[in-house]
Amino acid sequence: MELFAGGGGLAIGMEQAGLESILLNEMDKHACATLRHNRPDWNVIEGDIANVDFTQIEEEVDILTGGFPCQAFSYAGKSLGFEDTRGTLFFEMARAIKETQPKVFLAENVRALLTHDDGRTLETIKSVIDELGYELVEPRVLKAIFYKVPQKRERLILVAIRKDLAQKVKFHWPSPYRKVMTLRDAFYAGELYDTDVPESEGQLYPERKREIMEHVPQGGYWRDLSDDLQREYMGGSYFLGGGKTGMARRLSLDEPSLTLTTSPAQKQTERCHPIETRPLQVREYARIQTFPDNWEFKGSKNAAYKQIGNAVPVNMSKALGHSLVRLLNDIESLEQPTTGNA
Repeated sequence: MELFAGGGGLAIGMEQAGLESILLNEMDKHACATLRHNRPDWNVIEGDIANVDFTQIEEEVDILTGGFPCQAFSYAGKSLGFEDTRGTLFFEMARAIKETQPKVFLAENVRALLTHDDGRTLETIKSVIDELGYELVEPRVLKAIFYKVPQKRERLILVAIRKDLAQKVKFHWPSPYRKVMTLRDAFYAGELYDTDVPESEGQLYPERKREIMEHVPQGGYWRDLSDDLQREYMGGSYFLGGGKTGMARRLSLDEPSLTLTTSPAQKQTERCHPIETRPLQVREYARIQTFPDNWEFKGSKNAAYKQIGNAVPVNMSKALGHSLVRLLNDIESLEQPTTGNA
């Protein structure tokens, strides 16, 4: 069962690892349309998670997954319990766990959750997980580049096992892939994809911006421009100092992409194609997140970028899915009556 499903990155990875979705909840109408279009048999519940009654689910939920948005809790007293987090999306995820009692749950979040609100946000989450009857595996920040994803992207992963099972089994984190993938792997036929990236729609630069970006080399950024062009492009920011390494950034074919955001041409997080002077197209974006080419995104071009930019990379999800399947198999073998002599 998946919450905050978005455009499907986590769900596809879990499917590829052999898990079956019984319910996916998502609020964004375009993301829901994407999920339904690609997987008509998936049970997609569109709307606010606060309105979903999880007690109505008849199937047994082995695993619950989801990436809840990072929100601060308001502190009246010192430590907060489950009820005190009401009003946040984490509370809704915790409620779903309480109502479905999965054997295991996996939550993903931004790395910043580790230090959010001086670490209090994570402490509250840990205490609520304990109160719900789950044992948290020590959280880890996983780097997508180690899991066959051509992108420098980090996610904090929380895995928790129901306490009646936790002492008998161990969660094994996925092993890193043997090599790091680059944009060349994403855009051309090879180990990641059988074909070159298909043509697709994409944003375009205004004429003057395109002229300036022409001068940025592969892997370069605004500091690689002449001083005149730096001043013109950066405006007032020119005098503020600092690296601003995302500005006027052209990606390099021989490196992984920088983290994708919800749009390829935001001033602070420019993602210019390595060879052509234009923002990355939708299918290029999708490949950097390791979506299959036949996974179609519904809604406008901007809606597609947003769904892709917010996703968990499919190959990283698949690696985590394999770890969860291994854990479930270990749990299942506990439940089998032993026969014969040990």
